[in-house]
Amino acid sequence: MSISLSRLDPSGADRSGLIEFFTSNGFPFHVHSAPWTVDKVADMIASGAFRNDDNDSFWILDDDLGAVGYVRLEDLNDDTPLFDLRLSTEFRGRGLGVGCLSALTDHVFETKDAERFEGHTRADNIAMRSVFLRAGWSKEAHYRRAWPVEGHSPQDSVAYAILREEWASGVSVDVHWHDFP
Repeated sequence: MSISLSRLDPSGADRSGLIEFFTSNGFPFHVHSAPWTVDKVADMIASGAFRNDDNDSFWILDDDLGAVGYVRLEDLNDDTPLFDLRLSTEFRGRGLGVGCLSALTDHVFETKDAERFEGHTRADNIAMRSVFLRAGWSKEAHYRRAWPVEGHSPQDSVAYAILREEWASGVSVDVHWHDFP
């Protein structure tokens, strides 16, 4: 199983695919968990949310399964880009997460000057938290009640990151949790 990324053309050839992807999948650990409306996807395309100077989007491709999901790189003009990764409902729970995150990390460090790459998830998203750790990322922050949840109390949010040197060497740099004198 090999994962690769294919850059999206949101206003052109991939417009209908984006609409189909977001209107036919729910994302239970995202702020807006229900499938999106056609109008919401169209508005995001029109606003440049999928591709502009600070964001870029890709299909996630598996050699055997085809398109398994979508990822958007965010804050590309900052020293620390972020990402929004979403797998299609039918491909969740199949062990694809580490390959997806590793392909994305390779892409960022091979094509950008970033020294850090960061991601966030809800504290109760144990599957994604496990993916971060298995892909060599380190937990750097835990934000209490920071993740909005429609119709419910906010959940804790957890931030993970990987440094360029960790990606290059495969060796983790310690996080200084107990540095206060």
